[in-house]
Amino acid sequence: MGSGSSLSRLFWFCSLAFKAAVLIQRWYRRYVARLEMRRRCTWRIFQSIEYACEQDQIKLHNFFSYLMDNFTPSSSKERDFISRMFISGESFKEAELEKYCDYESLEVPESYTGPHLSFPLLPDHATALLEAFKQKQQLHPRYVLNLLHETRKHLKQLPNISHVSTCYSEEVTVCGDLHGQLDDLFLIFYKNGLPSPSKSYVFNGDFVDRGKQSLEILIILFTFLLIYPKEVHLNRGNHEDHMVNLRYGFTKEVMQKYKLHGKKILKMIQNVFCWLPLATLIDQKVLVIHGGVSDTTDLDMLEKIQRNKFISVLRGKRRKQSNRNVEIKEINGESQAEPDSAGNVTMPSLPSQPRPTQAPSMTNRVEFSRWVRQTVQEQIEWCRKLVDISDSEEEEPTYSSLVSLTDLDGPCWTRQEEWKQILDILWSDPMSQEGCRENTVRGGGCYFGPDVTGKILEKYNLQFLIRSHECKQEGYEFCHNRKVLTIFSASNYYEIGSNRGAYVKLGPDLVPHFVQYQANKTAHTLTMTQRISRVEESAFRALREKLFAHTSALISAFKGYDKDNTGRITLSNWATAVESVLRLGLPWRMLRPQLVRSTADGMLEYKSWLDDLAMEQRSQEHIQSSLLEVIYRNRSNLETIFRIIDRDHSGLISFEEFRQTWKLFSSHMNIELTDDGINDLVRSIDFNKDGNIDFNEFLEAFRLLAAASDAADSLKISVSVV
Repeated sequence: MGSGSSLSRLFWFCSLAFKAAVLIQRWYRRYVARLEMRRRCTWRIFQSIEYACEQDQIKLHNFFSYLMDNFTPSSSKERDFISRMFISGESFKEAELEKYCDYESLEVPESYTGPHLSFPLLPDHATALLEAFKQKQQLHPRYVLNLLHETRKHLKQLPNISHVSTCYSEEVTVCGDLHGQLDDLFLIFYKNGLPSPSKSYVFNGDFVDRGKQSLEILIILFTFLLIYPKEVHLNRGNHEDHMVNLRYGFTKEVMQKYKLHGKKILKMIQNVFCWLPLATLIDQKVLVIHGGVSDTTDLDMLEKIQRNKFISVLRGKRRKQSNRNVEIKEINGESQAEPDSAGNVTMPSLPSQPRPTQAPSMTNRVEFSRWVRQTVQEQIEWCRKLVDISDSEEEEPTYSSLVSLTDLDGPCWTRQEEWKQILDILWSDPMSQEGCRENTVRGGGCYFGPDVTGKILEKYNLQFLIRSHECKQEGYEFCHNRKVLTIFSASNYYEIGSNRGAYVKLGPDLVPHFVQYQANKTAHTLTMTQRISRVEESAFRALREKLFAHTSALISAFKGYDKDNTGRITLSNWATAVESVLRLGLPWRMLRPQLVRSTADGMLEYKSWLDDLAMEQRSQEHIQSSLLEVIYRNRSNLETIFRIIDRDHSGLISFEEFRQTWKLFSSHMNIELTDDGINDLVRSIDFNKDGNIDFNEFLEAFRLLAAASDAADSLKISVSVV
């Protein structure tokens, strides 16, 4: 009897414990599922905002290119300004660059306590640099310029596609984006070891921008490149582009760290970037490129392109192709007339062919020989101008130029075709669907599917592709049936705890082995819930700023659903209207609880909601709401425009530069602004009366024009249309 009672109680307890375990398991699974949902939403917010910024960057430069193509200078001053603003400075002749960046003229004072460099570099120099940067020391500008000079000289001799073999080292380590996060690079070297004859590295682009120590990363990588040229390989990324650097912080970083010599350093870095190799091939089986491929990617073409021509990939797109056809027809004796805006027929502007002077008598052989040389030289110079060849003096032959010379009978590609090859490998992303389509999310490159990857691998007998360019939560990710590997090495990229960094090691068997890490110590102390909450808070803060920046457009969209002018709309209409304005592709209905207070009747008082957003932003920026909205929406574009105009990166632009800039904009945006009007505007915004305009004064000018003629919205529309 007692025995039966004990068994029944035991059975009851076991049954209760089992039910409790099932309930706990269900609760935990729901809890983890909710955390995962929050993490994915947060991730989509960050990526959507990031890609929208990149899209704005390309649209802005398309806008500038449109102005270049359609604005006709009315005076030599305007021609000089446009030439200096958009064209000149892209490339220096060899001797000019050496003279401009003359590091030997800089003396290192005895008071300097930082690291010293002497060439050729030794491993001890690299070790000294690492220790100095850990102590927040700065390298003297003489050594920076000298290092850049030697790096450029070395890169010019490298092919467009570097070749690495695992036979000569135990493993090859491939690192992805670092984006100025020096702690990640230190951690990689701590875990994996410094570059050495037995430790090869491939750094796959995007060394700079966003982070605060981009220059230190460049210095370290270039130093190891010169010490171990066979073991260290650098690929170009889409951020190794001076036009991108203007927007994302690297230009500003250099000028803050080297106020006196920053302009020279930037000019040298700009030239070094265009000489970086475009890809790396490991054991002829693994292709390492920064972005991706497209259905037109041609490795044979990539190998022969003169890569240094593309100082900025963003600038290649708008180069007029019709000019070349006109020039060729002119050379062949044909002509092409075009009607202008008034309907009058005008001839295309071409350099006039020099007319040879009358030949001297052949009896005087010295005079006749001099006349022949002069006439031939004039004709050569004319032809160079027609086909857009610079008159730079002869340079030592580079690898690319030698490849081009040995293949004179091969196919001839247009600059547009070459530009697209580089744009695609630097800017593209993989997608799960088949095919290849334009990457409208980033605004550049393409989306390529598994079929495109398969064709590339089959055509060139490759096993798989390694690329970077996209932040991944775990630091790496496979796609396309494990044929495409994304590797990203900047941990905590969006926020502390947002993602791990990773690098991949390949041995002779080419089987990838991953190492993941968190460079920030705080991230290690956070629980999963704390980490997600912290990242989520940061993401929604950025999203609220984005919403506030489009207040005017949102009001118009909301009114479209508020036919009776009640000031209220449904939450469903709120989600539809917000997406129609921001176009971020986010699940707004899912995000709504974090952005909108719940209401009993399912209706939203949208003006009150927008007032709350404005109050939140005004608490951070003590500035009137209307101006703040304009600045939030356009600040990145305006800052980029300001830095383009500010050619010497002094933080100031002259009155004349300001006048020409606004004349250029007003001609495109149909703003009637006379010279006297521009002069009055200049005088009114020069608050400190120093004869120059700084960035804050530049923003004020934009606000005044926006108030006068809605120029802010015109700029937005113009940029979007172009």
